[in-house]
Amino acid sequence: MSTQQSTVTTMYKVTGMSCGHCENAIREELTEVAGVVEVSASAKEGLVTITSAVEPDEAAVRAAVDEAGYELAGRA
Repeated sequence: MSTQQSTVTTMYKVTGMSCGHCENAIREELTEVAGVVEVSASAKEGLVTITSAVEPDEAAVRAAVDEAGYELAGRA
């Protein structure tokens, strides 16, 4: 018997991203946050989308974005 695990998708505005390298740096840091399954980042739109097993801890997300050298501007 298999159970389907649901996921939560959360979008954030991130300032300071300008290129693919920026997107990769953000993705790398955010994949380390507990429960995160997938991360997509768009420098052009200034958005980061996190897919996770549970609602991500915003303080952990903010710390990861800071560690990558960018600023979390809040939820999109």
